[in-house]
Amino acid sequence: MEVYAYKCRKCCHVHYPYKMICHGCGENKHDAFDLVPMTKDGKLLTFTIVHNLPPDFEVPTLAIGIVELDDGMRIMGQLKVQEPELGMKLKGKVEVVRHGDYTDYHGMVFYAA
Repeated sequence: MEVYAYKCRKCCHVHYPYKMICHGCGENKHDAFDLVPMTKDGKLLTFTIVHNLPPDFEVPTLAIGIVELDDGMRIMGQLKVQEPELGMKLKGKVEVVRHGDYTDYHGMVFYAA
């Protein structure tokens, strides 16, 4: 499974997540962007540990981090790392991050590289 960013056809600025208006040139046509696959590996910029989760999460705590990917994009995802450290190298995978009543929700999960 891939994670995609959105590249403006007019100025080539890349966005993640989707933006209705390009931050590079101000273009706002819904079809003015091409999908481009993002890398999944990067380094940890910051993180937090959430202790009070909704009941549909099946874990007592959840580590969430912002990761700067090797292509320069920044993405938030779950951390499956025993002791997260700022600047550490991570490998990302798209996995089920939460189970709903009838739907599984996918997102980025990062592991120590």
